[in-house]
Amino acid sequence: MSKFAGTGILHAVTFLLLGLIQTQCRCNVDPKTRVNCGPPGVTPEQCWNSGCCFSSEVAGVPWCFAPLARQYKKECPTDLSLRKNCGPPGITAEECEAKGCCFESYPPAVPWCFYHIEVEEGNLSV
Repeated sequence: MSKFAGTGILHAVTFLLLGLIQTQCRCNVDPKTRVNCGPPGVTPEQCWNSGCCFSSEVAGVPWCFAPLARQYKKECPTDLSLRKNCGPPGITAEECEAKGCCFESYPPAVPWCFYHIEVEEGNLSV
């Protein structure tokens, strides 16, 4: 058996756990501001399967409710394949940054002035 055989499974489990943690964080909604997300009598499983949150701890508010909106932030990509050119060859760092772009003068043969990417907060950076 290859020493890398379990790597795919490990990555899948890690991805699922990160998704569950992020979903739980997005379900931390003040009960007074919950927006109903299911019909009366919806089961927890039906609620979760529809992408909603479920908590029956507080009476008089929706138990199946919409999660908080995803939050995004701008980052300069570290993955070279994600660099999208934002300026002409020879652009200076100052000119690039004045355009609101990222600047990194290495390695050769890739854009040095490139656009930010949007990453969901809580996700691992790319």
